[in-house]
Amino acid sequence: MSIGHTLLGLLESGPRHGYDLKRAFDEHFGQDRPLHYGQVYSTMSRLLKNGLVEVDGVEAGAGPERKRYAITDAGITDVAQWLARPEKPEPYLQSTLYTKVVLALMTDRDAAELLDTQRAEHLRLMRGLTERKRTGDLADQLICDHALFHLEADLRWLELTAARLDKLAEAVGG
Repeated sequence: MSIGHTLLGLLESGPRHGYDLKRAFDEHFGQDRPLHYGQVYSTMSRLLKNGLVEVDGVEAGAGPERKRYAITDAGITDVAQWLARPEKPEPYLQSTLYTKVVLALMTDRDAAELLDTQRAEHLRLMRGLTERKRTGDLADQLICDHALFHLEADLRWLELTAARLDKLAEAVGG
């Protein structure tokens, strides 16, 4: 996820302080990985330097001055271009899991046990996501669906690989 573009998009509804940007980001996108304040302010500094945001006002407080940021026309154009550009699909052509299976075979370890352990971990995570989806709002449901579909594809790969372990062992010399 592009944090800079996400913060710019949040600014399109109106100027905000860094604290408000963090809170909005976490509410809409950061349920599993909230932003750190330092990340917000370093990103805003970069966006300011690149002319994509401007300081709309500064308020003095008990602590440091609070800057209110506003998106510039260049920032709006940048977000529009980012939203229009399709994301590159992640084909996972060389996954860590595949590497582990091949190395297990090459070193005479039990690759079937590795696959069983991974399957159990996937199922555990899927149960948790299914519960979160059941009790969550629409955003949670959509996020969980995305993760569940990927995990289901992984499970299909685990099953297919388990069925082909003998052939794979021959191919890698294990």
